[in-house]
Amino acid sequence: MEHPILFISIILEKLGLPVPHGPVGHTFIEQLCAPYMTYTWLVMAFLIIVSRLTLGNLEMIPGKGQNFWELVVGGMDDFFADNMGREMADKFFPMIATFALYIGVANLIGLIPGFMSPTSSLNTTLALTIIVWISHHIIGFREHGLNYYKHFMGPIWWLVPLLLPIELISNLARLISLSIRLFGNIMAKETLLAILFMLAGGFFAPLPIMLLGVLVSIVQAMVFVLLTVVYFSQAQEHAH
Repeated sequence: MEHPILFISIILEKLGLPVPHGPVGHTFIEQLCAPYMTYTWLVMAFLIIVSRLTLGNLEMIPGKGQNFWELVVGGMDDFFADNMGREMADKFFPMIATFALYIGVANLIGLIPGFMSPTSSLNTTLALTIIVWISHHIIGFREHGLNYYKHFMGPIWWLVPLLLPIELISNLARLISLSIRLFGNIMAKETLLAILFMLAGGFFAPLPIMLLGVLVSIVQAMVFVLLTVVYFSQAQEHAH
């Protein structure tokens, strides 16, 4: 959801850049200054700065920051290895872990008044989904060559005319389901919070929704990453 007043608008105004309070223009600079783009840069900067501050000096006896990252990175690595195998986990860990951290922070940042979640824009979620969708097909073709088509043929040859279109449609539907699920949940969270802040912000009415928003933000990041792992794992499996 694009709030009428955003924190980043102050920075854009000071820099003399376009401040989109409504529909964004079509020039390259105006597109880069769209809320979902500016808050994407903000999330990226946050992740880079925080990781540099907490992991600047790795130590044998880790501090709180290093402990946190070891827990997060180690947990994701174990999860990926259990579901994809060690070889694929090592190969695709940077990509999927980046998705997990970006989506998690991007979802949560919208809970701060004056900020928005980049993932509340379909442009962001669809871009992430297209990367996942293309990548899992690349994995399939690299693993099986042209025999990858067997994943869409079904287990029995005489069912091919029925199952082939179903499999193709269901695979294309991943583009819609993966992007719309994340976009819809985060946009709904931000829309509800914006309404409650306008109607009863001074009476703590939004607080229960904000707590629910934290849960929704974390769960949606986990769901996106889980489905990405499942798609990658299925692409490397042999068709039966």
